[in-house]
Amino acid sequence: MLGAMASDFQRRKISGVFGAMDTDGDGFLTETDFRALTARWLDLRGTDASTPAGQKLAAVMMGWWGALDEAAGGTGQVSLDQVLQVVDALPAMPGAVTGTAEAMFEAVDENGDGVISAAEYERLIAAWNGVGTPSGDVFALLDSDGDGGLSREEFTRHWFEFWAGDDPAAPGSRVFGRV
Repeated sequence: MLGAMASDFQRRKISGVFGAMDTDGDGFLTETDFRALTARWLDLRGTDASTPAGQKLAAVMMGWWGALDEAAGGTGQVSLDQVLQVVDALPAMPGAVTGTAEAMFEAVDENGDGVISAAEYERLIAAWNGVGTPSGDVFALLDSDGDGGLSREEFTRHWFEFWAGDDPAAPGSRVFGRV
């Protein structure tokens, strides 16, 4: 459904993440915002960009910035409306969404055990939202098989639901916390 307008629900959930990512509050996402987001996440992990894990996280985040900027026209500034236009196109590009999910899974799975733990998820939410957000109930909802961790498949499905979905009841709609 290319060219469709984002629903009110999509606008609400994306606006929350956009606001958290817009670290300087200027109404645009920029490379500087993504660098600040990356630094915040590394700080929460107790590491920096000089470590292998830090380099990997920085590469994922800055790669995501490059892809978003390019999709929005390559001006170095991305507005909320531009993000929503990109989001509108995502259902027709599932590979792009799952590719981002794969990279993000690698970044969130700090210990490389193939599962995102509740603690790793908690750091993701704190990094993205800039504040600690109670996420235990959301994690339980996302952990659809109840095994105490998010598998790559679970995370990818929820990531797709968040970015390309329009169902307020879908667990993935809460991947960055409650909307």
